[in-house]
Amino acid sequence: MKYIKYLVLGIVFGIVLTKAEVISWYRIYEMFRFQSFHMYGVLGSAVILGIIITQTIRRLNLKSIYGEPINISPKDRSISRYLFGGFLFGLGWALTGACPGPLFTLVGNGESVFLVTIGAAILGTYVYGRIKHKLPH
Repeated sequence: MKYIKYLVLGIVFGIVLTKAEVISWYRIYEMFRFQSFHMYGVLGSAVILGIIITQTIRRLNLKSIYGEPINISPKDRSISRYLFGGFLFGLGWALTGACPGPLFTLVGNGESVFLVTIGAAILGTYVYGRIKHKLPH
């Protein structure tokens, strides 16, 4: 019962993604073919909002809702790992037609084929967890 707020938030988030057409395969196809600004506008807005929120948290030393300090550690500046990770992420996105974020929203909208993608994502996460200590971090 204590997790009901997360379920409600997830449902609202799913509705927003659906109404904004962010889960639309056609919109994703348009983005990868550089035919529409729609997805770039959504993603760009998210990046800008993320920057503003992160800087606000850092500069005002905001605390979590439980009163704990929020620590944002500095990131590694090694470009090659981000290029490789971005390439893999984009390849998976292009092949499946879906970003990992709205996979459950797609299933909720009746696209049950994405259960396969969710299974593959879970498997990939498991494999990463098993070999992470061998990877250069």
